[in-house]
Amino acid sequence: METIRKAIKELKEGDLVIIENVPCRVESVSTSVSGKHGAAKTRVEAIGIFDGKRRSIVQPADEDVEVPIIKRKKAQVLAIVGNNVQLMDLETYEMLELEIPEEKRNKLKEGEETWYYEIMGIRTLRELK
Repeated sequence: METIRKAIKELKEGDLVIIENVPCRVESVSTSVSGKHGAAKTRVEAIGIFDGKRRSIVQPADEDVEVPIIKRKKAQVLAIVGNNVQLMDLETYEMLELEIPEEKRNKLKEGEETWYYEIMGIRTLRELK
């Protein structure tokens, strides 16, 4: 699993973060200052990229969280079979089959090149940015 560590208070809306071992897109970040001797706490609300579930974490503002690394890779479309597409990675020549997301249906054509993303070992054609 390729990740980096980042202070939770540095996260911004739209960033990615790992919550419960699931990559999530940050929807909101709020930091509250507690009492005289207490540490500031940061609350992050996020939605899972692949499952759409809402998740949140609350931690001291200086604590680190894991942020996933997204790999953007180029592939050639070999065949379209129903709602799936067969691709060949143009760097490793690896063959893979992915589900076509709704927004890319009827846009992919055999023989053309397309981008796919790999995040935490999961590959997808869905736009992550």
